[in-house]
Amino acid sequence: MTISVPGRVNLIGEHIDYHDLPVLPMAIQRQVSVTFEPRRERTIRASSRGYPPREFSLDEPAPFPPGDWGNYLKAAVQLIAHRWTLTRGIHACVDSNLPLAAGLSSSSALMTGIALALLRANDIYPSVGELMELLPEGEQFVGTRGGGMDHAAVLASQPGSALLIHFSPFRFEPIPIPSDWTFIVAHSLTVAEKSGSAKLEYNARRAAGLNALRKLGFPSYRAALDRHCPSQLADLAASLPESERDAFLHVTAEADRVKHAVTALRANRIRDFGDLLVASHANLRDRLRVSNAALDELVDCAMDGGALGARLTGAGFGGCAIILCNMADRDNVCAHLIEHFYAKHPGFSAAEHLLVAEPSSGALSA
Repeated sequence: MTISVPGRVNLIGEHIDYHDLPVLPMAIQRQVSVTFEPRRERTIRASSRGYPPREFSLDEPAPFPPGDWGNYLKAAVQLIAHRWTLTRGIHACVDSNLPLAAGLSSSSALMTGIALALLRANDIYPSVGELMELLPEGEQFVGTRGGGMDHAAVLASQPGSALLIHFSPFRFEPIPIPSDWTFIVAHSLTVAEKSGSAKLEYNARRAAGLNALRKLGFPSYRAALDRHCPSQLADLAASLPESERDAFLHVTAEADRVKHAVTALRANRIRDFGDLLVASHANLRDRLRVSNAALDELVDCAMDGGALGARLTGAGFGGCAIILCNMADRDNVCAHLIEHFYAKHPGFSAAEHLLVAEPSSGALSA
């Protein structure tokens, strides 16, 4: 049996899902596949090309050393064992055509795939809502204090659509993408392992945003946005320390951009959507400081080549940019990126690093 879980690209709404604010990702056609056999013994045995095989008991909670891929397997087991009784293990072979540490949710797709395989081996078929009560906690097993966007996107996305995801309470809504819009995912050829060196930086952004919220006396970002417009919130944040002020301003502005992006998408206003991507990247670069020189150069190159919008996507510190253009301009934008960005950077592979992203189905959306 095989479980396939797609990666995802976040169109807009970066570093705000862990504050329970709406986001707008979509699943893509690249995926993690878990081919597995149910086993009577209560053990997980897993292999994947390029990684050492991992085997452990379902009753063995201790993690592997930090950064080990087996921790995503253990996270899946830990989470679902809290809700369901597991009597059988699996032998699994993991394959993936998702680039690693690229901001396309390869780690969440892996963890979700193992969880679904183990559940299916035990004849358990949960809903998206039930899984969303558990899976977002899995990243914290490897030390990343993230949110639930990735898991919702890889589970529930619909073909041809972005997925507007709300939290507390969790709900989602597919928003069709006009057929003449094209999204390109371009790799900066720099990576940032959220389970590795970027983990502390990632978690620091979340902590700064929470500290700002507490100091300003708001119970949540949703409450702050319900009570005040962005300009009023900017005035309130002026007295905060710089890192907390900037985190607060990014979160509140990005949440407002998501709202306007959904309106632009529904109204087929591609230029408005593109302008929001550009503004998002500027905030991620200057306020949250999660971009890097390669991502900034890549975004600028895309805009110079005829894109209508571009920004880093994912946690940042490396990885990919999401680029918006008209379908008619897609080939020219890609050619411009190859000539003016990738020609200067060794190691480029068009098949691996430059992807036309097709809005695809989630693992449980069929």
